[in-house]
Amino acid sequence: MDIFDVLLMIGGLALFLYGMHLLGEGLEKMSGGRLERILEKLTSNPLKGVLLGAAVTAVIQSSSATTVMVVGFVNSGIMKLGQAISIIMGANIGTTITSWILSLTSIEGDSIFMQLLKPTNFTTILALIGVVFIMFLKDEKKKNIGMILVGFAVLMVGMDNMSEAVKPLRDVPEFTNILLVFSNPLLGMVAGAILTAIIQSSSASVGILQALCVTGQVPFATALPIIMGQNIGTCVTALISAIGAKTNAKRAALVHLYFNLIGTTVFMVAFYGLNAFLDFAFLDAAADPAGIAIIHTCFNIFATLVLLPFSKLLERLAVLTVKEKKDKAKEKFEQQLQLLDERFLDTPALAVEHCKVVANHMAELSKEALDSSLNLLKNFDEKEAARVYELEGEVDQFEDHLGQYLVKLSSRDLSVKDSATLSMLLHSIGDMERISDHAVNIVEGAEEMQQKNMAFSADAEKEINTFADAVREILRLSMDSFVKEDLKEAVLVEPLEEVVDDLKDELKMRHVNRLREGKCTIELGFVLSDLTTNFERVADHCSNIAACLIQTGEHDFEMHKYIHKLAKGENTPFHQRYMEYRKQYTL
Repeated sequence: MDIFDVLLMIGGLALFLYGMHLLGEGLEKMSGGRLERILEKLTSNPLKGVLLGAAVTAVIQSSSATTVMVVGFVNSGIMKLGQAISIIMGANIGTTITSWILSLTSIEGDSIFMQLLKPTNFTTILALIGVVFIMFLKDEKKKNIGMILVGFAVLMVGMDNMSEAVKPLRDVPEFTNILLVFSNPLLGMVAGAILTAIIQSSSASVGILQALCVTGQVPFATALPIIMGQNIGTCVTALISAIGAKTNAKRAALVHLYFNLIGTTVFMVAFYGLNAFLDFAFLDAAADPAGIAIIHTCFNIFATLVLLPFSKLLERLAVLTVKEKKDKAKEKFEQQLQLLDERFLDTPALAVEHCKVVANHMAELSKEALDSSLNLLKNFDEKEAARVYELEGEVDQFEDHLGQYLVKLSSRDLSVKDSATLSMLLHSIGDMERISDHAVNIVEGAEEMQQKNMAFSADAEKEINTFADAVREILRLSMDSFVKEDLKEAVLVEPLEEVVDDLKDELKMRHVNRLREGKCTIELGFVLSDLTTNFERVADHCSNIAACLIQTGEHDFEMHKYIHKLAKGENTPFHQRYMEYRKQYTL
């Protein structure tokens, strides 16, 4: 084996790993978050959990990705630890599909059918189709299909290159001697675990082992313990993802480790115990890719069948390992923030959905804060006022966490739809936060009137109530349209915002007239001015949210241009709706 074989080996490994990454990414995008939602809504039936875990992993081609996803679900409270265990077991079975795909490279035969099954004979066609889909088609789903095809082709080319590169090793005695060392079960397991921990993919490490098998120098006695170690090494990814997570998330990661450790121990003891009496002859035979796939699959099915009935014991073991820490902060806003788990960034479609859920909750809090503040103008209550301050604080936290999370998510590979949703959320959460700030300002005005024993005249109070009703309505329209993504409601916001502007100007003129007639004081005038300014600015933020939602579909956020177009009279329904609101909210 010369330097060129080494370079071919390294290049093949690079292509193999990249092809596996590309294939998994394409499959994940193709799923569009549906697989994640299936897991999220999983029932407590353990058998269904195993089947779904296996199916999802077979599709996204990574048990590590599935396990990390499950750790994230447990951390955010979406899934219970008991549900996660069966999915983790299923993920171990699902990941074996990759080894079966790679075993196609070892197919031999002269018939046309057998030749067509060999990946080297059809990957070039798949690669060509994939490149055409990616470069010349605009449909995003077809581009994802192209990515899957190209990923598979690159994966197979890398596998073929590795196999070609290591063939000369069959004539190197030193290589054979090294492999004999790994025939020791313990050393073989350690080697497999270390390799898998480094590249963080059992599928990839099994593929490397399958490539080495073409030398004919890897006996099953060496391959078997290495495969066992690979199943243990793949747990590293989930363990790393659980660092800094909630208690149950750490337990879920440990369940993955315990499952593989216990399963490997039981399998090895049973297998080598039987071998002592039956002397399995195949252990001395040269392993091939198909044989590796069979061992990989048999072990994971065996471990699942043995340990599934004892899933409660695995859960109890994880609970004993990671003790529960008392956490008094169990309010709803913290539970919502748990949805913004960085583990979900690796599945962008799901992360965007979670961001929308959190933003919707943020919208509800902003609406509650403003509604409460408007009620305090009529009947001031210190407890209700404190609640508004509390809501404003929660909304601030949401904006900070969600804003940072959205920025991180924006650097990921998003679909066109998800990218538009992300932009809309980034534009809207600032307006929601400002609405809660104005709610606090209104409370401060109501508090000042309470402390100074001030009261508006009957006419002024009636006008403020009408103005407040208009603000409530525009707030309801904008928040409902945002939560439901209802464009029909969104288009109703801007005409009402124009009416709110008119109400502010008219109320200001009426106050000046009352001031001249001695029916109002300058001090009350200052409070009134602050209130109407806050009302008008709340309406502006509602307008921003609605306009942003309307224009998301056009991927254009020039809201002021949109509003100006409406105001110029280029939209007749706009003016009809404006006149209806003008009659409804007459001072």
